[in-house]
Amino acid sequence: MSRRTTVEPSVRYRVALVPGWIASLAVVAPFLAGVSIPPALQYAPLVVSAVLLGLPHGAVDHLAVARTRGKRPDWRAIARVFALYGVVGGTYAVAWFLAPAAAFVLFIAVTWFHWGQGDLYALRALADADHLRTLPQRIGTVLVRGGLPMLVPLLAFPEWYRRVATDLVSLFAPDAVAAIGWAFRTDVRTALALAYGALVVATLAVGFARADARRPWLLDAGETLGLLAYFALVPPVLAIGVYFCLWHSLRHVARLLLVDDDATAALENRDPTAALARFARDAAPLTAASLALLGGLYFLVPNPPGSVPEWVALYLVFIAVVTLPHVVVVSIMDREQGVWG
Repeated sequence: MSRRTTVEPSVRYRVALVPGWIASLAVVAPFLAGVSIPPALQYAPLVVSAVLLGLPHGAVDHLAVARTRGKRPDWRAIARVFALYGVVGGTYAVAWFLAPAAAFVLFIAVTWFHWGQGDLYALRALADADHLRTLPQRIGTVLVRGGLPMLVPLLAFPEWYRRVATDLVSLFAPDAVAAIGWAFRTDVRTALALAYGALVVATLAVGFARADARRPWLLDAGETLGLLAYFALVPPVLAIGVYFCLWHSLRHVARLLLVDDDATAALENRDPTAALARFARDAAPLTAASLALLGGLYFLVPNPPGSVPEWVALYLVFIAVVTLPHVVVVSIMDREQGVWG
């Protein structure tokens, strides 16, 4: 796939990959030792993600497409992205008010694809994975990687998953929660577990057979199986919060740095702090605007939040609304960089 950078692999790993590995190990260790974390504290990473990496990682979309194409963003390029967010995000926001249960299912599906999409880019561009040679392999990898945060918690912690789903849907129509009750039935979860397990085994097995270099495949397999254990052991709200900030978002931030000439120059000079500071500057205005829109959403929902879980639910609805156009932007970046080709 095409690249616009000569940043050394060690620097790419240190900025994009290592923090996620360390965070995952640090979070799973207490649960392996039998230590429990109060439920209220488990929401902390999601709350922090509003200002640290989570929400900001999409706040540079207005610059990302032009930079990926090797161009300086002008007002037309920025206006197109703003229009995309207004039309696509606005339509999806209306869907939450009209059909919240269906909107929740769409949120899960879009996030499943997007988080898998992010890891596919990381494997190909950051880890030089040569074993993902065909389109079916790449689709399988997206389904496997996205299913780790979106499906495994449903299989391992169905009541937690139901609680979060109820909090989101109840902001709009408490009675609509019954429409997604089928997802929590034992027979449905068993079928999903068998199908997903077979997909994981098949995807890794085909990759192993086609790998010229073993290290990228071992990285892929290690991350996949490690995240499988992580999401099976750590309660979903905590697991997703840490993963969102230090795995998915940080990898996307690294991607943004590698298409920004000034940030890339800083990385080539082994100065990731300067590169990240540039990202923070670029992301600050729209992060602030997003927080203001989140505050406005509070006054629009029929059942405004009162507790911490309900406030987090409101935040997740807002994240859902901005994720859909964000996926379009990232898909354009994928096409320009040959992620699927």
